[in-house]
Amino acid sequence: ALAAVAIAFVSNAALAQDAAKVDPKHYKVSTDNAQVRVLRIHYGPHETSVRHSHPDSVVAYLTDGTIKFLLGNGKTITAKAKAGEAEFAPAGIHTPTNLGNRPFEAILVEIKGKGGAKK
Repeated sequence: ALAAVAIAFVSNAALAQDAAKVDPKHYKVSTDNAQVRVLRIHYGPHETSVRHSHPDSVVAYLTDGTIKFLLGNGKTITAKAKAGEAEFAPAGIHTPTNLGNRPFEAILVEIKGKGGAKK
C-alpha cells in the first residue's frame, strides 16, 4: 500500500486544481498556516472526486479502504489504506474513487515551503 499511494501522487501532467476548492464535498480545510495545510478527507461508498493536485504530503488513514487513483498521466492504480497507518505522498495530480461499500476517511497534511509547494 505504501508504494501504491506514493505512485498515485506522481504525475507528468500540468498542475491541477486545489482539492478543497474544486471538491469541497470531500475535502475540508482543518488548518492552514505558513508550514502546513491540513485537510479532512471523507468519501462515501463508491464516490469519486474531481481531478485535483496536492503538494508533498503526509496522509493518515482513519478508516480502512480501497481507493482507485486515475493519475495525471492517464494511468490507474488501486491502493489499500489501513486505519491507523500514515505515509508520505509525493506531489502530484489524481482523481480518486472510493471502491468500498463503506465511507473512507483520512487526514492529509500538505507540506509548504522547502520540500512542498506553496499555496
